[in-house]
Amino acid sequence: MDTRKVFLKAAPCALDLGDGSERGLYVNQDYILQKMRKIHRGISLMYTYYPNDKTWPVRASVACPQETPSGAWDYPYEDYFPYRGGREGRRDDEPFNFMREIRRHGMDVVLTLTIDPELKEEDLIPIAQDLRPFGRVLLRVNHECTGTWFCFNKRASYQQLADFFVLVCKVMHEHAPNVKMILCAGMFDKASGKIEMEDVFLEAHKAADIWSGDNYLSLHWGWPVDVATKETKNYACYDVDEVYDKAKATVRRLREITGQDKPFVLSELNGDGDVTGAYEQANMMRHFMERLEKDDEKWLSAFTLYQFRDDGRLGLEITDPNNKDVGIEQPLFATYRKQLHKPFFSQKIEDAGALAFPAKLRWSSSEDAEGVETEVKVQKNPHYAELYFEGDLQSLNLMIEFGGYWFYKAPGVKCVDLMSYFFENPLADSQSKSMKLRIFAPPADGMNHPSDNSDPFTAPDGQWMHDSFTTIPAMPKIRIEYEPVTLAKHYD
Repeated sequence: MDTRKVFLKAAPCALDLGDGSERGLYVNQDYILQKMRKIHRGISLMYTYYPNDKTWPVRASVACPQETPSGAWDYPYEDYFPYRGGREGRRDDEPFNFMREIRRHGMDVVLTLTIDPELKEEDLIPIAQDLRPFGRVLLRVNHECTGTWFCFNKRASYQQLADFFVLVCKVMHEHAPNVKMILCAGMFDKASGKIEMEDVFLEAHKAADIWSGDNYLSLHWGWPVDVATKETKNYACYDVDEVYDKAKATVRRLREITGQDKPFVLSELNGDGDVTGAYEQANMMRHFMERLEKDDEKWLSAFTLYQFRDDGRLGLEITDPNNKDVGIEQPLFATYRKQLHKPFFSQKIEDAGALAFPAKLRWSSSEDAEGVETEVKVQKNPHYAELYFEGDLQSLNLMIEFGGYWFYKAPGVKCVDLMSYFFENPLADSQSKSMKLRIFAPPADGMNHPSDNSDPFTAPDGQWMHDSFTTIPAMPKIRIEYEPVTLAKHYD
């Protein structure tokens, strides 16, 4: 079997996916992969950290229930799930178990933290230590900071928030250089020709690794207290092209005022089905994504679809009110999945030359990894297409790409069934096809480890924080059969 080495590289525009927030619970990555048939660049998690509050670490809506519901943010601190690391040191709790699962499945952690802006440097260092073993982490702190709705805005001035973000950048860059800091601030205002509060947040923009904004195409901000109707004023709907142009103008203005050129992302983007209904929600996102693909400037490095499953109508699925473990697909689901599989939104896989086994594969991030590739010749539509992992292969944690579909193999799993590709892309009886089978090896426990096996949360800085390595002894055995083992009698 001829094998080649390949590189996994960034998409022209990457896609991240929100998974859990104040509006919905986390959904496991095996389910999402089975539904989407493809990995994202990263999975976005949203948590809050106010360790000095008396009710901490109880979730805000539980600690301070509202007798008369008045809004998602009318609590002492944001109603995300509490971040149990930091001072508490619960690294076997949320969000760390989810972070490990995300990385095992070949994606990066995109972590949003709303943090008490009164915390000091010594309070932030333990958070940096928490994040050291998780490879490239994209960390967004106190997002939408030019707004008025979040609890941190009620505790600090805008200048204090800007200074606090610079402090977080300093701590992360010093103690967790694998963490890339996202500043999610104001957007461009056409009337003034400036970004909202650009003077106040100028030094924060300069300190950040990534620039960001949140922009919804429509939004029912009265959720979950009330219902959006034609008679209420608790929602907005925007022109999709105006949103697009405003975001693009934000990048240009940031380059102008900072003298820098950094990646720009939209950390939350979607249309709200509460406002437009489900069909128009899908059409709005399709139009935005198609315009991105046609734009020669390529100004957006990524955006996060908010979110996979939502208790309202901001998700690819809405939560079944009878059972929160069940999601109900919306029209947006099929629309978005079609876009997700386009080359423009897909990581590039490039040939890197001949390879011999055993092969040592590097995993740095979902946009920087080494893998192995072999060609599979399929003569016609198969009845069985399976990969068998024997010997040392069986213990490995692997991500498999086949025909643009991605599959996960957990440690201990012996067989991976590839037939879901052919169920959705059947070949005609006379059709043959040559397909690429690619295998990558993200860390089996979702964490990077120093070579001396010391504690990754306290070990000295080193390349281990950025790269993990796995030795793969051989390719798995491929079983392709074009006839069933046997047939039952034919029925009329």
